[in-house]
Amino acid sequence: MLRRSEAIVLRTTPFSEADLIVTTLTLDYGMIKAFAKSPRKTRSRFGSSLEPLTYSKLAFWGREDANLPRLTQSDIIKPFQAIRDRMDCFFRVTEMVELTLNLLPEREAHRDIFHLFLSILDMIEGDSPEDDSSVLTVLLYKIRFLDMVGYGPRLEGCARCGKSGYNFYISHGSIICGLCAKGMDAPMRLSPGVIKSYDTLRRWDIAKIGRIKLSRMILSELSGMLDTHIQYTAAKPMRTKVVQS
Repeated sequence: MLRRSEAIVLRTTPFSEADLIVTTLTLDYGMIKAFAKSPRKTRSRFGSSLEPLTYSKLAFWGREDANLPRLTQSDIIKPFQAIRDRMDCFFRVTEMVELTLNLLPEREAHRDIFHLFLSILDMIEGDSPEDDSSVLTVLLYKIRFLDMVGYGPRLEGCARCGKSGYNFYISHGSIICGLCAKGMDAPMRLSPGVIKSYDTLRRWDIAKIGRIKLSRMILSELSGMLDTHIQYTAAKPMRTKVVQS
């Protein structure tokens, strides 16, 4: 059975001398792993289309329940070469890739996540080298992605009684007020600015995110909370964080 879909290459893994296992986020089929025959033998357009982050139109062959369908065609729509050329941007985007690989089930279509990922790549590629807004843009992806897959932290009030509060409990993924948290372990204390910024990034039109300006302190605190929450949810540390530390 031949299937076609737009896709973003998330990861490639060498297989034998010249072959690849290609993990892609597809528009129509979700996250798919496929076998690519001999793309590493020559510097072909087929091989170039399988570079990480490349946005392409793919065709792959195999039964619908096949573990590893064969990738038969890949035509580049947009290469996102500028992101790969900038090491700082590339490392930040690999955080998005790793989060997606760890928390998104395979072969379940998530068109909203596909469009979100593509929009974020467009935004980051459009940043000037002097602009550091990609930090906020990747943070936006993490927040929206976690919401879409049902793992978003709850900060809008106590998860038990609804009262406002600032104590975040990693094991619960939520704010819990002092009264409801009696006997629990020590929480992560969040500032009002972090809770407000988180809610803003969840709800604002993505096209207007460039208008948001966060202080370094708020950005650092919000990133720290999210990364700790993601690590707990995924039940393992993110390798990209280890590489950059």
